[in-house]
Amino acid sequence: MIAIADAVRPSAVDAVKALRERGVEVVMLTGDNQGTAERIAKSLGIETVLADVLPGDKASKVRELQGQGKKVGMVGDGVNDAPALTQADVGFAIGAGTDVAMESADVVLMKSDPFDVVGTIELSRATLRKMHQNLWWAVGYNVIAFPLAAGVLYPFLLGPSIAALAMSGSSALVAINALMLKRTKLTGINRRSMKEAGKAPAAVATRATGKGRNVRASA
Repeated sequence: MIAIADAVRPSAVDAVKALRERGVEVVMLTGDNQGTAERIAKSLGIETVLADVLPGDKASKVRELQGQGKKVGMVGDGVNDAPALTQADVGFAIGAGTDVAMESADVVLMKSDPFDVVGTIELSRATLRKMHQNLWWAVGYNVIAFPLAAGVLYPFLLGPSIAALAMSGSSALVAINALMLKRTKLTGINRRSMKEAGKAPAAVATRATGKGRNVRASA
């Protein structure tokens, strides 16, 4: 007797656990039969399983989840996953997968490690926090500086030379705060030891599709 079964990636269990800890609902979307899908989902700690899904129906399943008001991220590596990767709000393609899947996705996991999805989400959230911080700083600076420069709070005035220095200082603070993003510790991408070849390999490549620009980022 010869038994054949799908092997679960070593980091998949940790990836699912980390995502759930961050409030991300994990759903298994597969063409496998219900029994096989539930067995694998149980080993991974996934509660919601959508099995027996035909290749052409994966995108519609993603639309159904989006219709429930959810932001959907799809992880896939095959040709059949391409429509669903395109339909999802964010598509993650496995680097070792097909070219079609990688071209359809927004993010390519170059190390083919599912745990890098966690690092990608953390990096995205950290970037958004920096954007909010810089935005509020700019708004606060202008709310205070404009009235002073216009003489609204006379006799407290902001002279041209001081205003120029303040503007330069504000720009420098925004730039420094943005550069601090490099110090963000990413649980997923940086979890491996830096001893490997003395340097961590590229972890994530991101592609902004349909917007006239391609971006690749590595860690």
